[in-house]
Amino acid sequence: MLLLTLGGIAGALRLPVSLFPQIDYPRVVVAIDAGERDAAQMEAEITRPVEIALRSVPGVTHLRSTTSRGSAEVALNFDWGHDMTSATLATQGALATVLSSLPPGTTFDVRRSDPTLFPVVGIALTSTSLDQEALRQIAELKVRPALTAVPGVAGVDVLGGSPREFSVNIDPAKLAALGLSSDDVVKALGQANVVQGAGRIEDRHRLYLVLVENRLTSAADIAATPVKAGATGGSGIVTIGDIATVQPSVRPDYTLVTSNGRRAVLVNVRQALGGDTVKVVRDVDARLKGLGLPPSVTVTPFYDQSELVVGAANAVRDAILLGALLAGLVLFLFLRSFRLMTITAAVLPAVLAGTCLILFAMGMHFDMMTLGGMAAAVGLIVDDAVVMLEHVMRRMQEGTARDTPGLLAAAAEMARPLFGSTGATIVVFLPLAFISGVSGGFFKALAVTMVAALTISLLYARFLIPLVCAHWLRPADAAAAENAAGWLGRLSAQYHRAIARALSRPARFAAIVCLVLALAGSIAWYKVPSGFMPKMDEGGFILDYKAQPGAALSDTDRLLRQVEAIIQSTPEVASYSRRTGLQLGGGLTEADEGDYFIRLRGGSRRPIEEVMGDIRGRIEKQVPGIQIETLQLMEDLIGDLTAVPQPIEIKLFGDDPVALEKTAKHVAEAIGKVNGVVEVVDGLRVAGDAISVRVRPGIAQQQGLDPATVAGQVEGLIGGSSATSVRIGEQLIGVRVRGPADIRARAAEVGNLPLTAPDGHVVRVGQIADVSIMAGQKQLTREDLAPFIDVTARLEGRDLGSAMTEVRKTVASLHLPPSIRVDYGGLYAQQRQSFADMTMVFAAALLLAALLLTVLFERIAWTLAAVATVLLSVAAVFIGLWLTGIELDVSALMGLTMVVGMVTELIVFYFSELDSEATIDLAALAEAGDKRLRPILMSALIAILTLSPLALGISRGAGLQQPLATAIIFGLTAAVPLVLLLLPALVLLFSRPIRTPKLG
Repeated sequence: MLLLTLGGIAGALRLPVSLFPQIDYPRVVVAIDAGERDAAQMEAEITRPVEIALRSVPGVTHLRSTTSRGSAEVALNFDWGHDMTSATLATQGALATVLSSLPPGTTFDVRRSDPTLFPVVGIALTSTSLDQEALRQIAELKVRPALTAVPGVAGVDVLGGSPREFSVNIDPAKLAALGLSSDDVVKALGQANVVQGAGRIEDRHRLYLVLVENRLTSAADIAATPVKAGATGGSGIVTIGDIATVQPSVRPDYTLVTSNGRRAVLVNVRQALGGDTVKVVRDVDARLKGLGLPPSVTVTPFYDQSELVVGAANAVRDAILLGALLAGLVLFLFLRSFRLMTITAAVLPAVLAGTCLILFAMGMHFDMMTLGGMAAAVGLIVDDAVVMLEHVMRRMQEGTARDTPGLLAAAAEMARPLFGSTGATIVVFLPLAFISGVSGGFFKALAVTMVAALTISLLYARFLIPLVCAHWLRPADAAAAENAAGWLGRLSAQYHRAIARALSRPARFAAIVCLVLALAGSIAWYKVPSGFMPKMDEGGFILDYKAQPGAALSDTDRLLRQVEAIIQSTPEVASYSRRTGLQLGGGLTEADEGDYFIRLRGGSRRPIEEVMGDIRGRIEKQVPGIQIETLQLMEDLIGDLTAVPQPIEIKLFGDDPVALEKTAKHVAEAIGKVNGVVEVVDGLRVAGDAISVRVRPGIAQQQGLDPATVAGQVEGLIGGSSATSVRIGEQLIGVRVRGPADIRARAAEVGNLPLTAPDGHVVRVGQIADVSIMAGQKQLTREDLAPFIDVTARLEGRDLGSAMTEVRKTVASLHLPPSIRVDYGGLYAQQRQSFADMTMVFAAALLLAALLLTVLFERIAWTLAAVATVLLSVAAVFIGLWLTGIELDVSALMGLTMVVGMVTELIVFYFSELDSEATIDLAALAEAGDKRLRPILMSALIAILTLSPLALGISRGAGLQQPLATAIIFGLTAAVPLVLLLLPALVLLFSRPIRTPKLG
């Protein structure tokens, strides 16, 4: 036992720490980039062929795509438990087969959905003297290399401050005069910047590499590059500087990043799978302090995931300390022995250390669920020790255990009940192995932790504690226990009167109790709110926003400055960061949308939901034109990793785009009137406006031009063409050739853009093409190759279950066209799946507990009485959740399942005092209750008190286990009188022989 404990301590020091358990989320996301393209063309030419190819990937269950202008995102969903490494490789293979048939320049990025998509720590770099490009250089050349080398870091992303490049702004008039086009300039730069190996020569004992090179290293070199003006041999030579202006610039970028109201560069550090969150954050902080950044650069952390993990660890620490203290007080109250208190206080950390050794051997982490499992197991660990100590003490008081053999014999009497009671708690976790989804992944980690803790606790209670008792307890300890007999005697007398009344008319007593609890439980089950994952205060939240479709970046920024004024005026806000045209977790994003991460202060403040509602309400009133959504990071992360982060998602399928859009608006308007439904989005995402340049082929041909040539020259003047790259130090700086800023500053100037014909004469775009504005190009969404629109919404002040019931009724009352098919997704779909799985787990746990009782005592009547008692305790759980206003979610359902095992444990101890071979009468039942009164009270009281810190949600990070702890507390509170009073009455009723009438 000592070796096991010491090994556990060593294992605990080596266990990595993370926020979530290691779960293989069954989702792969493919990001497609095809340059600048129309959304409808993009869908037809690229998205649809890619979808068809990906649908053949083995194991794909659902396919969802979003297509925008020149980019698309395709998400593949697999069954839970699928090998995601092979799925990712199969996805890359399927893309390779279709790549050759797609337009040139199409690129893919395939990534698994896992928690590393979101940063484990995010920092903002700001400066009062340096510009954004200089800050990005610092981030790229100093910060990223330093942080990438930190063990456990998967990647470092730099956002904001566009990369440097050289801009070659050509003069169209000079080009026309020389008969040149922008393509000639691009070609000349590409051919001039050469470093090419030409082979090797061995001469005089040396081996030489022959390099033919002409390196461009500066703006001056670029300007001095010659361009041949004409195709004939006698054509003159001009330099780039003669026909263009060369200057340092930045890559065209329609994104914006700020921190606390100032332009910033953000550095997101992503943790590798299996990494240690707390260590990574600590090492990153140490590296940053030792980098020697310029004094004008301010480093501000805007997100730190380790704070939640540390909060959960503190909750476990508090639960352990408080549990040991309360268990000691309960022991002292009942047994008045300092030695017993010392034994219990020593066993608890020893068992938890042994648990850590098992977690280490299984490759698990300290995370929200394993730490929560340890906190929830404290009461059960102490309970095993208390049951053994109480029984040994009772035998010492009776005088049958006064020496070492007697004490060991007394402990041996508890072997069968102890193994049976612990087995009753362990078997309820076995069905968890057969459920999947988020709830399965999360609570399997909790279940493994608790089973490990209970197994170690059983070994310590059965073998270690008897040895300690045999060699350390003294008759004085038994005498001290007698001093507590006063109030226990009075309690025992009251119990005798109560059980005498209950068993005098067992049928009436059982009927009244069962009827009252069943009726109250049914009402509570109907009234209790329901949700998916527990609500907890993460100390920060995401604010997603979208401005008017197609809004200029400067206009979006102007609106967001008003939003930032509201954020800054909120006293609970500690810091924030903003991304425009980008998202914290990546994904398809237009220039008129993005997100904030808002970090709140610690200590005493308003609840996070209240702060989120306050900020949302003020933005809706004061900043028209901005559509927002607020959610905490864990909710956003789980939603993104599974499918959709919104609680409500109404998917509308149909082949008629006009009818589909009309229906989406109608549904969004209707559910927006449902009480508690907020942030309704109709799903009609508009990517923005477009300027259409429709070439007139006949007129263009007369000028010696064709549509492809026109498109190439227009692109060179507006977007620019990447000609080459200049190596400066470790970086490659691009060289972009494009028209001067004045000819691409306004949409009306597009028709005046000059084009160079093959013979050198100049033609205006408006002479050979029709230029017009195309408003409102929409993003296109599809699921399983079928067009659809998803209407999404969030909730405020209302539970998911009742809100979705009303939403479904509202949608049904709209009498939508028969051509429109309605389906429901989002977190509601996850909730339904999880509830179905957890219901199966509960039923299986109840049957396994019944099987265990039947095997132990071989009395069907006893099993039936026990099952009825357990179900009535479950009814008390619903009553407790209703009274406290806590939602019935996957955590509460896990607690409900654990109540089955813990109540069965109390029942096992009660039945152990009965002789299963003898006839059961009133005296035997009352005597068993009297003998089990003290241990049952002690066990229940210790479990309730040790779970109280979690139920009260005192520590940050305890919110995930709060519903679980609350469910167990109410279940055990009801179980004590039920086991001591109702169970004997039911046993008496079910054990009576059935009278059969005599025939004849």
